[in-house]
Amino acid sequence: MGGFPFESQNTFLRCEPLRSGLPFAVAGLPWDGGVTNRPGARLAPRSIRQASHMLCDGIHPYFQIGLDGQLGDAGDLPLPSTCLEAVQEALPDLLQPLLAGHHMVWLGGDHSLTLPLLRAYRTALGRPLAVLHFDAHPDTWSDHFGEPSGHGTWVHEAMQEGLVLPEVFTQIGIRSSGHRLASDYVHDRGGRSFSARDLRGLENESQLEPLLTSVRERWAAAGQPPLYLSLDIDCLDPAFAPGTGTPEPGGLSSNQVLTILEALADLPFVGMDCMEVSPPYDHAELTSMAAAHFVWTYLCGQVSRRASRRAQALVHDMVSGRPRRPPLPPAHR
Repeated sequence: MGGFPFESQNTFLRCEPLRSGLPFAVAGLPWDGGVTNRPGARLAPRSIRQASHMLCDGIHPYFQIGLDGQLGDAGDLPLPSTCLEAVQEALPDLLQPLLAGHHMVWLGGDHSLTLPLLRAYRTALGRPLAVLHFDAHPDTWSDHFGEPSGHGTWVHEAMQEGLVLPEVFTQIGIRSSGHRLASDYVHDRGGRSFSARDLRGLENESQLEPLLTSVRERWAAAGQPPLYLSLDIDCLDPAFAPGTGTPEPGGLSSNQVLTILEALADLPFVGMDCMEVSPPYDHAELTSMAAAHFVWTYLCGQVSRRASRRAQALVHDMVSGRPRRPPLPPAHR
């Protein structure tokens, strides 16, 4: 016995429990004390894992690759249940060994958890990050109705703390109401924001090319800094993701998000989080299934990228007559 009843007891894609030697890992962050509207995201890790079980043999239809022997599940991290400050204090010691050994995907949980994640990545990598941020909300407010931190302040805090590079911070799907100072916060600091309105009717890769090119060119111009993906499920229209705490009509489609994830899979992301799924407000597991597919697509894309790099390196070494180079540690490939 032990642990909260909402902590997950299954694994993503029914993969094996995490062990050393597995390059990729998922971990749950079952906490939702930073929300300002509907709670329930603490229940998301187990729901996303459960939804992932319908992915059959796990061979991705676009990448034509699976995750067998690549992925382990670290379970849910044991977080305090009520206090944001206590969660932020507890996370560094829990995150460090996972980041040192594995390429991580984090299953939230509410979006306030992304701030301590970015702090941990900033410490581990020794430099600020570029961020690709899917969301209905900019999360740039300076406070939460008088409280200094929450799920809508993490972008503001991350920029104030120097955890991220504003010029390579890209927001996708923004459409919530709000003051201009919050809505344009990223843009005013040199980043880019593609609103849901900007992307209406654009679904395939050629239609989304301006967005994709912007991400690539700005990342390259900044010296190819570590690239992190943070996906709030409310980036989707409530028709695709009703189970979330702050739904906003007029959002992205599942096709749009999948197209962007597939098209940018060749970039060397260092990690991902998927936040704000709230199973009590879901219908027929639509939201959890979308989240599971996004995580699966991201992971398969990164496995595919690494396999391609290994094949290219092998061909290069064979042509040049040099012996094969030892692989980099999993967390830094």
